[in-house]
Amino acid sequence: MNIATSITAIVPARNEEASIAACIASLAAQPEIVEVIAVNDQSSDRTAEILCDLAKNIPQLRVIDAPAPPSGWVGKNHAAALGAQQATSPWLLFTDADAVLLEGAIAKALALTTEKEAALISFSPEQELQTWYEKVLIPFIYLRLAQRFSFDEVNDPSFKAAAANGQFLMITREAYDAVGGHAAIHNSVLEDVALARRVKSAGFRIWFASGFGIVRVRMYRSFSAMWEGWKKNLFQLMGGSTGSVFAEFESAFPWMILVILIIGIKLPTAMFAGVILLLLRQISYGMALSRNHFPFKYIIYYLPAIFMYAGVLWASHESYAKGKVTWKGREYSVGVSASNK
Repeated sequence: MNIATSITAIVPARNEEASIAACIASLAAQPEIVEVIAVNDQSSDRTAEILCDLAKNIPQLRVIDAPAPPSGWVGKNHAAALGAQQATSPWLLFTDADAVLLEGAIAKALALTTEKEAALISFSPEQELQTWYEKVLIPFIYLRLAQRFSFDEVNDPSFKAAAANGQFLMITREAYDAVGGHAAIHNSVLEDVALARRVKSAGFRIWFASGFGIVRVRMYRSFSAMWEGWKKNLFQLMGGSTGSVFAEFESAFPWMILVILIIGIKLPTAMFAGVILLLLRQISYGMALSRNHFPFKYIIYYLPAIFMYAGVLWASHESYAKGKVTWKGREYSVGVSASNK
């Protein structure tokens, strides 16, 4: 193993009993990962017990028990910072407990960092979708994110755009320390994008790409967790202002088709035209799904996806307007600045 390309994987884990074992096993199977630091963030389920059992058979696994985060810190950022303090490798991989790395994932990532001269590389993972509500909402959100965060613009040093996905974010220790690590973004609930922005602003190259064939996740295992998770993040992802939320509504919702269908209640030709336009819109959605590695058949969820997306985006806006978001039993202070209202 070339020590210059050795990696420490850091996994913040809070109540992750359903997924932590598969995550750790996939990390341990990557030859380039010389140590795995799992940070148990005050879990109340069996996460700590599972990690201790895994450590008996995975020599590169170390388990750290995190104390309560200091005032003003987001829990995940605090856990990530603790893990980074203990890491000994020139590369750090921050990943979520629901992420599973596929065979050869790290070798592919390292090859890309060399090819692209990147100090930070991140992937938007494959999504494992099992329930109807996952199939409705998650593909729709990822298609909206693909439009907002163009890989080409994020990866071009001449553009200010920066993005990353915390489910796979690999960064050199040099770049991480240079931008202040997670301590510099300690209060950010969207820590992956915040870190990417700091890295790019500091003059380091970043590379953000599709993680198809590299990393797979099942983000949420209940409707309430899915709703709470996107309510926490979606407002900021879509611009972080009231104006940007309404602009997103205008762009994502087929308003004109809806108007034509309403007119069609009394005018059959308008109804026919509206149905045709809606079908074309669904087909366009299906093509976008295929381009982003989702099944084309998910076009059947197009209409419920629109309304569910609008609902969670507005709920996210309202949470920020009230100054509080909740995640995994913790409440964090956030807000919409006066200039953005």
